[in-house]
Amino acid sequence: MQEQPTLWAFMQQQSDKLLDQTLQHIGLTFISLLIAVLIGLPLGIAIARKEKLSGVVLGFAGILQTIPSIALLGFMIPLFGIGPKPAIIALFLYALLPVIRNTYTGIRGVDPNIREAAQGLGMSSRQSLFKVELPLAMPVILAGIRTATVINVGVATLAAYIAAGGLGEFIFGGISLNNTKMILAGAIPAALLALLFDFLLSRLQRLRLKKTKAVVLPLICLLTLSSFYMLPAMYHKGLLAGFTPEFMGRQDGYPGLRQYYGLNIRTVVISDAVMYQAAFEKQLDVISGYSTDGRIKAFDLVTLADDKGIFPPYYAAPIVRQAVLDQYPELEGTLEKLAGQINDSMMTELNYRADHEHQSPERIAADFLRSRGLWRPSREGHKGTIRIGSKIFAEQYILVSMYSMLIKGYTDLDVATKTGLGGTKICFDALTNGQLDLYPEYTGTGLLVMLQPDAKTVSRFTANKDTLYHFVKQAFQQRYQIRWLSPIGFNNAYALMMRREQAKALGISRISDLVRNLR
Repeated sequence: MQEQPTLWAFMQQQSDKLLDQTLQHIGLTFISLLIAVLIGLPLGIAIARKEKLSGVVLGFAGILQTIPSIALLGFMIPLFGIGPKPAIIALFLYALLPVIRNTYTGIRGVDPNIREAAQGLGMSSRQSLFKVELPLAMPVILAGIRTATVINVGVATLAAYIAAGGLGEFIFGGISLNNTKMILAGAIPAALLALLFDFLLSRLQRLRLKKTKAVVLPLICLLTLSSFYMLPAMYHKGLLAGFTPEFMGRQDGYPGLRQYYGLNIRTVVISDAVMYQAAFEKQLDVISGYSTDGRIKAFDLVTLADDKGIFPPYYAAPIVRQAVLDQYPELEGTLEKLAGQINDSMMTELNYRADHEHQSPERIAADFLRSRGLWRPSREGHKGTIRIGSKIFAEQYILVSMYSMLIKGYTDLDVATKTGLGGTKICFDALTNGQLDLYPEYTGTGLLVMLQPDAKTVSRFTANKDTLYHFVKQAFQQRYQIRWLSPIGFNNAYALMMRREQAKALGISRISDLVRNLR
């Protein structure tokens, strides 16, 4: 196993990237916050003047606040594509409620006698607002801006899912790569940013209005200028690649492509949940896909040949805690019924039914098991409960459904599924901690993410699928007391993909062709 650097050493190694992502994070936070203040402040003033509108405006802003952040980002993609633009709009919507509500509360909280006194002095409504009400309400308004700032710093980490950059790239990469130091390298700066901004705004609250203006205006200018750092990500020339956080950090991913192919292409980090759609809509030119993914067919993409063979075999198999197999011996034979049953083309077709035809994983699994004569009705057994987990893509949901049906049909065991767990680290940690009993995994991932051997060991075992499987199986048993059962039959390897029409026009069929095209 490779020796891992300390957290501080890792952050020093990644200092340039960490600085870039921190600036991107600040840009996302403050562009969205500035828009929220420019819109939310006048809205708060308006509903404080016209009380009848307050229920509608605050209710609408409150509904926006209740939408889960990842869902809100997802809603933005069909309208605004990927990148900083949809992330900024989503963050702006999240920041609206505290700005509007605190502005409304602050102005409504001004003593009516003071308003009357201002009118008695001959002030117009506008003069009363700017010279009396807003200065008195400013501490409450700034408290709302503080709340919005802290919310935006946290939610901005999710922007990495849609290629908007920020510190979320480190966090999600660490989750995918089973790398705690990478998670902390993103989480610690994000937490420090939230604390720093909250502290600075708390100090701002204590200043008098004249001093506040003297500080706020230069601060807004400075933060706005720093935000332009991220504008190049919104506009690009030439081919643009979208890679998952995991692919960006793995030796069999982008680092390997740079080392062995000399690939040097503009990249953005993006979730595989939206990556294929982005390629289809011409927002990305190259993506890091999976060879059995149904969206290849659905979006008319083409897989580039790995002519130097850097992608190792990724044969799928269930991995199970040994303690569970010892407790329920009948479980192994039941799970092995799926061994060798699904080849690459079959799995691609099953994924296509889920990804493009939007059939449920349960229906797909039941149809396949029936076609193989493996389906049986559930025994409704209560001997024990097997907890099965999955990562967050269709193939895993389908396999979990198959294993669930087999267990219920062939044993007296019940099943509890925990699907959509995110990345490899989450699933594997849950398995080793006894919170899961089994989940489908891939031999290449087992080698490079969990075992993390040195480069010599990697080159020795990735050349042959059977050698790799037996090495991983033995190492997992010794190190983790986890069994790899027999492979299911298909190889879901990494692959680079392009739109078929674009690849044909550029004469690209292999990764080497792509590299030459970029020079």
